[in-house]
Amino acid sequence: MDIEKLKEKIQYPKLTVLTISIVTAYILFQTHFFLEFAKLLNSHGYASIFLAGLLFAYGFTAPFAVGFFIELAPTINPFIAAPLAGLGAMISDFIIFQFVRHSFRDEFDKLKLTVLFQKISALFDDHLSDRVKKYVLWTFAGFLIASPLPDEFGVSIVSGFTAINKKIFSIISYILNTTGIFVILELA
Repeated sequence: MDIEKLKEKIQYPKLTVLTISIVTAYILFQTHFFLEFAKLLNSHGYASIFLAGLLFAYGFTAPFAVGFFIELAPTINPFIAAPLAGLGAMISDFIIFQFVRHSFRDEFDKLKLTVLFQKISALFDDHLSDRVKKYVLWTFAGFLIASPLPDEFGVSIVSGFTAINKKIFSIISYILNTTGIFVILELA
């Protein structure tokens, strides 16, 4: 099948590739590939924690980062490691934010015109004020960003459906990621 014909058949090609990469990451995590790699990098201490933070934000590499945090948790101070890893994750989220804001705009605009999106939007408009809608959106996106779930979805929601300032986004991302990583380190 020709690539152009395939592109025509897939309505949201960028979002489809993103979803496929997340499913692939899940499959790789099940093979313990990431855990073995984390053991290999274990000797580099806090520099490795920053690297794991960079990887924590991406759906494809988040399982590696979580495995790495679990592996290192007994040997590191979570009050130092979580902010350091949170900085790495914030940098990655900012890259995702910029990429999605500029590259996915066409697909988000197209998605906003779908019947399903219009029905969901009308449901929210009929029952919730604008302020409550923002809280719901940010709560959902914040949960995705703070958790080991793919940040791409949470960041895409924020960058695609809000007009947030880059600086404010970076601060919120840092706080959410640091908190999520701290919880993982403490539970491990």
